[in-house]
Amino acid sequence: MEKHLIQYLRDRIQQQGAITFAEFMETVLYHESGYYNQQAKRMGQRGDFFTSVHLGEAFGAMLAVQFVELWQRLGSPSAFDLVEMGAGQGWLARDILIHLRDYYESCFICVSYTIVEKSADLIDRQQNTLQSLLDSGVAIQWRTWSEIDSQSIVGCVFSNELIDAFAVHQVQKRGDRLMEVYVAWEGDRPVETLQPLSTSGIADYFQAANIDLLSPVYPEGYRTEVNLQALDWLKTVADRLRQGYLITIDYGYSNKRYYNPGRCSGTLQCYYQHQVHGDPYINLGEQDITAHVDFTALQTQGARLGLVTLGLTQQAAFLMYLGLGDRIAGLSQGEGRSGAEMLEQLKMRDALHRLIDPTGLGGFGVLVQGKGDDGTKPPIRGLTTAFWSN
Repeated sequence: MEKHLIQYLRDRIQQQGAITFAEFMETVLYHESGYYNQQAKRMGQRGDFFTSVHLGEAFGAMLAVQFVELWQRLGSPSAFDLVEMGAGQGWLARDILIHLRDYYESCFICVSYTIVEKSADLIDRQQNTLQSLLDSGVAIQWRTWSEIDSQSIVGCVFSNELIDAFAVHQVQKRGDRLMEVYVAWEGDRPVETLQPLSTSGIADYFQAANIDLLSPVYPEGYRTEVNLQALDWLKTVADRLRQGYLITIDYGYSNKRYYNPGRCSGTLQCYYQHQVHGDPYINLGEQDITAHVDFTALQTQGARLGLVTLGLTQQAAFLMYLGLGDRIAGLSQGEGRSGAEMLEQLKMRDALHRLIDPTGLGGFGVLVQGKGDDGTKPPIRGLTTAFWSN
C-alpha cells in the first residue's frame, strides 16, 4: 500500500469524521498515489485486468470500420473529430489510426484525434505508444474537457470500459429509510458506517428510473450503487458535441436488471492481480474498484440532453456485424501452412473468440447515441441487430 495515499485518506476522513463511499473510491483510484496514477500500470495479462484492446488489433480495426461509416453518415466532412476517453496506454488509438491509414485513407486524412486525459503519467505513455504516428504528422492532441469548447466536436466521442471506473455512491435499505454508505477510520483501516443520503441527487436518480427501493419487494439490507458521476459526464459530452455520435462500451445492465430485488449486494467488484473479490478497503491504491453501468440511466439522461439512442447491443453482435466473423473465417484456412504458422493462427482465433464470448467481453453493452441523427436513416452497421438481453 502507498503510505502517501493512506496518510492522505486517514487525515481527510478524520477531519470530516466520515466521507461518502464515492469520495473514498475517487480517492483510492485517482489520488496522485492512487491506483490509476501508479507508475507501474497494472493493465494487461500481467496486471489486475485486461480489456478487449489487450487481445490484439482486431478490436480497434473493427471500431475504425464503424467510424468510417459514421463519417459517411455525417456527409464525409473534411474535418472529422475522434475523441477517446480513458485511452489507457494508447493502444486502441494506435490500432484505430493504423487501420484507418492503411485501409480508409479518404477518411483518415480528415481525422483529428483527441485523447481526453488528465494524468501526466498516462499522457507520457500514450505519446510513447503513438510516437511513430506523431512523427509521421498524424493529428493527435491531448486535452481535458475544460480545454474543449462547447459545441465544437463534429464526429464521434467514444470510450471503452470508462464508466465502470467512475466513483459510485452506495446505498442500503434500513427499515423505512434509504441510507448511504460512508467510510470512517478505526484503528489502522477504513470502516463503514451508514448515514442519511449526502445528496438529493440519489433520490432523484431512483425517482427518474421509477424504482422504489423501500418497496416490500426489496429485502432488508438491500445494497446497491448509484453512479451520479456518469450523469455529470454525459452533460459535459453532450455540451461539447455539436453533431455526431457517442459510443459507450462497458459492462452493465438495464436498470430493471441492475436493481433487481434479487441482486442484494450490488455490483461493486475489486480486481487485484487478476483475482476478483468484494473488499474495497484492502490493497489501497493497489487494486481496481469498479461497478457495472446502468445503461438505462445513460439513455434517459442522454434524451434530456438532446442525444438520441440509436441502438444498444452486445459487443459480440456489434463486432460480428462490423466484420469480425470474416476475420475468424479467414483464420480457419490452414492449408499449406507450417506448424508454427498454424499455432499462431490458433492463438489469434482464440483472441477473436474471446472478444465475442457472451459470458465475457462479448456480453458487454455497446450504446450508440447521436446528435443531429434522429435514427430515421438506415441502421448503423454495428447496430444491424440492436439486441440487448439484459
